[in-house]
Amino acid sequence: MRSVAIRRKNYLFVGSQTGGRAAAIAYTLLETAKLNDIYPQAWFADTLARIPDYKINRVDDLLPWKTNP
Repeated sequence: MRSVAIRRKNYLFVGSQTGGRAAAIAYTLLETAKLNDIYPQAWFADTLARIPDYKINRVDDLLPWKTNP
């Protein structure tokens, strides 16, 4: 959670409540990836590349945790 402490001052400059909500979602997804031993930058880049052609009913497959097949 060191990253949360480092970013604490940055939270003051998110711009709006909507920006704060978006930042909280992004940080949550990145920290979840770390907790699941997934490299966050690679996961995020892969997810952003796959979103345009992805079916909405399978969006859970993009979340940053390992699933049991």
